[in-house]
Amino acid sequence: MDKKIIEVDQVVIKFAGDSGDGMQLTGTQFSNTSALIGDDVSTFPDYPAEIRAPQGTVGGVSGFQLNFGKKVDTPGDFADVLVAMNPAALKANVVWAKDGATIIIDTDAFTDKNFVKAGCNEEKLKEIYNDFNVIEAPITSLTKESLKDSGLDAKSMVRSKNMFALGMVYCIFDRPMEHSVTFLEKKFAKKTAVAEANIKVLKDGFNYAVTIHAMPSYRVHSSTIEKGVYRNVNGNTATAWGLLAAAEKANLPFFLGSYPITPASEILVEIEKRRDLGAKAFQAEDEIGGIMTSIGAAFAGHLAATSTSGPGLALKGEALGLAVITELPLVVVNVQRGGPSTGLPTKTEQSDLFQALFGRNGESPVPVIAASTPSNCFNYAFEAAKIALEHMTPVVLLTDGFIANGTEPWKIPAMKDMPEITTQFIGKDTKEYLPYLRDKKMVRKWAVPGMKGYEHRIGGLEKMEVTGNVSYVPENHEAMSIERDEKVKNIVNDIPELEIEGNKDAEVLVVGWGSTYGHLTTAVREMNEAGTKVAHAHFNYINPLPKNTADVLSKYKEIIVFELNLGQFAKYLRMMHPNNHYEYYDKIQGLPLTVTEIKEKVNQILEQL
Repeated sequence: MDKKIIEVDQVVIKFAGDSGDGMQLTGTQFSNTSALIGDDVSTFPDYPAEIRAPQGTVGGVSGFQLNFGKKVDTPGDFADVLVAMNPAALKANVVWAKDGATIIIDTDAFTDKNFVKAGCNEEKLKEIYNDFNVIEAPITSLTKESLKDSGLDAKSMVRSKNMFALGMVYCIFDRPMEHSVTFLEKKFAKKTAVAEANIKVLKDGFNYAVTIHAMPSYRVHSSTIEKGVYRNVNGNTATAWGLLAAAEKANLPFFLGSYPITPASEILVEIEKRRDLGAKAFQAEDEIGGIMTSIGAAFAGHLAATSTSGPGLALKGEALGLAVITELPLVVVNVQRGGPSTGLPTKTEQSDLFQALFGRNGESPVPVIAASTPSNCFNYAFEAAKIALEHMTPVVLLTDGFIANGTEPWKIPAMKDMPEITTQFIGKDTKEYLPYLRDKKMVRKWAVPGMKGYEHRIGGLEKMEVTGNVSYVPENHEAMSIERDEKVKNIVNDIPELEIEGNKDAEVLVVGWGSTYGHLTTAVREMNEAGTKVAHAHFNYINPLPKNTADVLSKYKEIIVFELNLGQFAKYLRMMHPNNHYEYYDKIQGLPLTVTEIKEKVNQILEQL
């Protein structure tokens, strides 16, 4: 009897297992295949902070969730299909499976020993089987049987079990395997036996799933996408490429001085790969060294950047003040994570907003912008560099672990379509260079070492207005502080106005910033489709806020601010625009928002109205 085909617009899959089970690779392969055949895809890799967490424990579970189909803006709330490679993976993730979801388990790993490691009772865990379509498959044994004639040792055979699971899931969704086959051939080009083993296991997993009557069969409706060249990209890679694109557009050499830190390290790695584009990457001895070398590169006429996470931004604070007072262009990328201190290194959070806005000594104004999706990290990295170069100021770009590690299809832009970037180099026909003589936007000109006749003083001491000489005159310090502040405020004239999504007649406005965009826009779209009037305003420009912010906020009876911290943006809005009533919805669990909780909060407010 033929299997019933389930037709849907979107499907959520979650792969979960030990850190060494290859779940990140498995999820990435399925994501890339879906993206290559034209689906919208959004992913959420979720892994422990330890390099090798205790095997078989809940704390050691590594997960990879993806949502694919059409109109996909989030990795999904709950999984339609969950692959759990051991009891700990099932225990940690069953709460994220939909009622009636298909759960594939590797029965070989469901041993008494592993139940003890997971801290769960076998009988109680199996009680949940009544609520789901559980496929009990001896994945490890079948993998060994598949490779019994391969010549590989037992340990190497077991490493391929993730490909068996991937083959099963490819079968469920009738996905082609050739993209993964090509990947494995390239990845193990120098180890052909390993490549052949993984490919065989992949195909055997697919064929095994064909024989299981209880295995569901899905047909996912394809997305209609704009023509162009696409690739799957994560936020860190997109950030690195956006900075490189800005350097090319500005016709400047690019320099990144950084210190490795989770979850920002990949930006440094990606820039290091681009020596062919003339990029220079320097791994400093610490966070302070990273930003100081970048300031030196900016002084020397480079587009300069430094990348970090929250703890590193704290260390960079004094040097960032140096970039403010010297008025040199610099991009500081902060990939936010859970804090304080070391906190949650691999978990996402938005709690560095106040640090980005105010975390320096003295009056030290800095433009702050935030990316909101993995792919638009490219656009906002480019925009951060453009603002830095055109306004001679350091700029803080905020991303976070969710969008930095998450992926989605990205249409590769043509450089000719990117905005122009105007640098502020002093003209060679200028007879007398006054380093702090400003234009109508309060921006000073840029002279670099080697430009004869344009020598000037630079450093952390206060400058005399116009001349740049060291000054302790009280009135001068006040004047220079005001001028630096006005320069940042003037950037409002060069950024787009705030746009409203959703129902224009709504009384309730949902507000977010940065990486909460996907979940908020999905929730608002679904509510409006169901007949509930809700509007959505999302902020990518934080300092300065868009010019029309006050007008937008004044139109709504209720404003609900959603964010992954304890209300920092809501408090900032209240400080900047106090004549409105703000409701908070805060989450600080190291996890992104869910569409479900957003809708519940909005409905609660609507009932009160």
